[in-house]
Amino acid sequence: MAGAKLTPSPSEIDPDVKTDVQKTPEPTWVNPSNPLRTIGSLGSDVDQRYQEEYSMDSTNAQVQVEFYVNENTFKERLKLFFIKNQRSSLRIRLFNFSLKILTCALYILRVSLEDLKEKNGSPCAVNRSNGWNDTSEQPQIKWERIFWVNRRESVWAIQVTVALISFLETMLITYLSYKGNIWEQIFQISFILEMINTVPFIITIFWHRLRDIFVPVFLNCWLAKGALENMINDFHRAIQRTHSAMFNQVFILICTLLCLVFTGACGIQHLERAGKNLTLFDSFYFCIVTFSTVGYGDVTPQIWPSQLLVVILICVALVVLPLQFEELAYLWMESQKLGGNYSRHRAQTEKHVVLCVSSLKIDLLMDFLNEFYAHPRLQDYYVVILCPTEIDIQVRRILQIPLWSQRVIYLQGSALKDQDLMRAKMDDAEACFILSSRNEVDRTAADHQTILRAWAAKDFAPNCPLYVQILKPENKFHVKFADHVVCEEEFKYAMLALNCVCPATSTLITLLVHTSRGQEGQLSPEQWQRTYGRCSGNEVYHIRLCDSKFFGEYDGKSFTYASFHAHKKYGVCLIGVKREDNKSILLNPGPRHIMAATDTCYYINITKEENSAFIFKQEEKHKGLPVSGLYDAPSRLPVHSIIASMGTVAIDLQHPDPPEETGKLALPTENGAGSRRPSIAPVLEIADSSSILPCDLLSDQSEDETNQSDEEGSVGSDFVKGYPPNSPYIGSSPTLCHLLPQKAPFCCLRLDKGCTHNSFEDAKAYGFKNKLIIVSAETAGNGLYNFIVPLRAYYRPRKELNPIVLLLDYPPDNHFLEAICCFPMVYFMAGTIDNLDNLLQCGIIYADNLVVVDKESTMSAEEDYMADAKTIVNVQTMFRLFPSLSIITELTHPSNMRFMQFRAKDCYSLALSKLEKIERDKGSNLAFMFRLPFAAGRVFSISMLDTLLYQSFVKDYMIAIIRLLLGLDTTPGSGYLCAMKITEEDLWIRTYGRLFQKLCSSSAEIPIGIYRTESHMFSTSESQVSINVEQGEEHRDRGGSWKEKTGYRNSTTSDQSEHPLLRKKSMQWARRLSRKNVKPSTRAERISQQRLNLYRRSERQELSELVKNRMKHLGLPTVGYDEMNDHQNTLSYVLINPPPDTMLELNDIVYIIRSDPLAHVPEDSQVGPARCSRNQQDFGTETRDETHL
Repeated sequence: MAGAKLTPSPSEIDPDVKTDVQKTPEPTWVNPSNPLRTIGSLGSDVDQRYQEEYSMDSTNAQVQVEFYVNENTFKERLKLFFIKNQRSSLRIRLFNFSLKILTCALYILRVSLEDLKEKNGSPCAVNRSNGWNDTSEQPQIKWERIFWVNRRESVWAIQVTVALISFLETMLITYLSYKGNIWEQIFQISFILEMINTVPFIITIFWHRLRDIFVPVFLNCWLAKGALENMINDFHRAIQRTHSAMFNQVFILICTLLCLVFTGACGIQHLERAGKNLTLFDSFYFCIVTFSTVGYGDVTPQIWPSQLLVVILICVALVVLPLQFEELAYLWMESQKLGGNYSRHRAQTEKHVVLCVSSLKIDLLMDFLNEFYAHPRLQDYYVVILCPTEIDIQVRRILQIPLWSQRVIYLQGSALKDQDLMRAKMDDAEACFILSSRNEVDRTAADHQTILRAWAAKDFAPNCPLYVQILKPENKFHVKFADHVVCEEEFKYAMLALNCVCPATSTLITLLVHTSRGQEGQLSPEQWQRTYGRCSGNEVYHIRLCDSKFFGEYDGKSFTYASFHAHKKYGVCLIGVKREDNKSILLNPGPRHIMAATDTCYYINITKEENSAFIFKQEEKHKGLPVSGLYDAPSRLPVHSIIASMGTVAIDLQHPDPPEETGKLALPTENGAGSRRPSIAPVLEIADSSSILPCDLLSDQSEDETNQSDEEGSVGSDFVKGYPPNSPYIGSSPTLCHLLPQKAPFCCLRLDKGCTHNSFEDAKAYGFKNKLIIVSAETAGNGLYNFIVPLRAYYRPRKELNPIVLLLDYPPDNHFLEAICCFPMVYFMAGTIDNLDNLLQCGIIYADNLVVVDKESTMSAEEDYMADAKTIVNVQTMFRLFPSLSIITELTHPSNMRFMQFRAKDCYSLALSKLEKIERDKGSNLAFMFRLPFAAGRVFSISMLDTLLYQSFVKDYMIAIIRLLLGLDTTPGSGYLCAMKITEEDLWIRTYGRLFQKLCSSSAEIPIGIYRTESHMFSTSESQVSINVEQGEEHRDRGGSWKEKTGYRNSTTSDQSEHPLLRKKSMQWARRLSRKNVKPSTRAERISQQRLNLYRRSERQELSELVKNRMKHLGLPTVGYDEMNDHQNTLSYVLINPPPDTMLELNDIVYIIRSDPLAHVPEDSQVGPARCSRNQQDFGTETRDETHL
């Protein structure tokens, strides 16, 4: 066929093409050297020209010829108009559907007119008998009334016209659809029905006596059903959109039911004309009662033809309807798996966000929903979940709860398909959250999937804000275009690093990024739980200064002055500010920053200012009134009452004392003589250069030289400050750090092996002056770089730098070593935490902190929550072997933190477990906060930071503030997070409010919270394992207020060990949570308890001997191993923004935001000797010196 030549007829040739073919060749086509050519040569030239033109645009020529030949005939043009063309075909089908509906309506009209005529007593024209006897039980069948009807001339004329049009249309469509087999066309059901309903009417045109013959025109309803289905299909083809199969099947089922009922009603009514005459409505009523299987029996067919029709209809219904319902049920099940669509109308009238995940777990879903809907203005939002996997059973159960079923829509689909994004109405969404699957073994592959989802969402909906979660920092720059990005490993390692220098930083940040109203633990009889739960409700909010009641009066004042007085008067903690003309947020810009009316203030409080009610009252002053702390008078809190139902905080505004009295506060005296000394200096409205000691940490060599002794003179003397020369990944923020003058050779970074530069083979040989920080990880990922940088930042004093040892399962590559070789005192060693020899070689007995990072290979398990099994058991072993070591553990699942430092017979831990269940039942998002390891900052899960990304939808500044707190970003002029410890010499300050004033006036530092450690006696009685919190609450109600039972607490360590108050409270709470009938301890029980203590002591000695033997085997000295110094009888917790009258206690660690030293470097060099490089241990001495006369 390729070689065949088609010669079209003259009538088929396009005039345009014909003109081109017959056109005379141009002169340029003729070769001047050979002007004369033969006919054959001329034809070959023309053929060559045609071939050249055809080869230049062969596609267009081929399409043109094919379209020209196929559509030229009259039949093809009719087929194009009636069948192929979507719009014209739609019109034809709509016209055909209208004709069928018209015929059915004419049939009903004819029946109605006939029934009306019979009711009026007019005899039927075709009724040639005297009628049948109504009193007979078996009526006589009058067959003539079945074959003949009374049809009026007007109705007949319309029916004949409609029948003629339908007949001609049917024959035309049959002719156009003919494909060589005429019998296939004739025996189609639709063709047969058309002939039955049209041919008799056409015959009556020529045979007048047959005009009253009965024609079953009501069967046209089935033709109308088919026309309607085809019309809907053509409609969706014309608008280039598809409808769901579920909709199509429901539509077919409804049409089938209507056709069955209509056919049965009309057929029974007509057949009953030969017997007991039924109206059309009675027949319709009978069909509805029959098909609904009710069967009242008040209306029944009386003659056998109509009874036979009922039997036939029931048989057809029993065959057709189950098939339709089965198909519908199958499609419904499939649609439940896919999740359906989010309607366009709802997307245009309601607000929704899209959540894209690769796999949806119940914990991830609940964290997102609880945090997202915790904000009042998001209650009317819809959440559309787009996930490629089938919905989980647990997730399905959650989404069926009425609380979520009306607001959460699950769609099974891929974010890479535009159809699925269209189903989710991504282009109309308020935001799109794209989360990574952190439980994947290959986290890089998970990041790649997240990147593609982000690209697809940006390509489909460029204006939709993107909130992306990425796992590895090296992949972050691929999604830099997103509005908000949270890199998991960046935040994780920076937080774990700060945990080593600022205890419980992970708990502090987790509580800040969770939404809570501060109601957790308020029913607990334990004071620390009530205080801890109340302070956990503090979050970060923002407001413009000119719109604020908190800060509006401080326009034109210094930032430090505004922060102190706002905390003193309102109980809010101002931590940062942002200028209107600057996009950067500054944490504690210092006293030299003057507040302006257009500044945006960032503060920590129980709730935002818009939800606060201000109650002004004069503070009562009584002479001789003793100073009462937080535990004596909880009603004196600045935040007095929290109205949980309304989310409003009522704040009592204490009128400040006169300025002359503000700066003079009485100090406690040892002899009680009442003598007064000058108190803390007031905070100035405008910064005074003489009141704030300048800090120059770029050249603090004099500090190191004056503070270091002779034997420490060599430590840190060769460090320089600068930016790390090698960054392991793109997108890391440059941070000024302590660096080595020259890069260390790679061989010197290995801790356990000597080299040509040094012969040290263990941590003891190095002779470190400070305690070690050991990090146990599986591989040396780029995230570890963010662990080192905060610990080597320029604002860390040189003499306080802790050596860092990386205990890695697999040796690092040269790329990672190149990035860390510039940092001082950073080493690595190949080993695991389940190997005691590796732990001893890396210097665990000389370490102050051990950070156990969750391993990628264990993040996925057959049973989800078993992913942490190995980590938990290994940490528990180290907890038993090295009780004095502070172990910071990262877990995959937060619910597994209850197994950390597990004590099976600890009644107190069991009581905390019961309290956690109660808080979870109350709907708390922080039910795990009362677990002792979490409260103390010794356990952390990265999934706790998922709420940071969710909160960014409402608070777009949260990620920037957390990055500044963690040291991931360093903005010029912005402060950093650090900590100071309260010693015995600092207890004269007494309260947190006075400490706030002292820090603001002396060093321009802003405190934001307290890390408190208390001695605690944990009960291990086996009779107290059964817990009953309800009984404890009842006993608490009967026992009266805690204010009457608790007195002022002495904060010294010796007094805590001797004073039985804390132990008494803990034992009382444990007893109240125990069973009602607890028998007093007998002599046998006391003997059993003594034996248990002996057993424990022997077990501890056995573990000690094991460690010492291994140390001797490795050639390590055993002097540094102290197995008895542990923290098992203490509990620690974080108080965020405590009230000003909170009493300070010994060993409290205060979180402070210190202003940027580089922002206040003096221009003259004479200020150098008066630097304020004060460390945490010397805080008390300097403050006492500053306040002496």
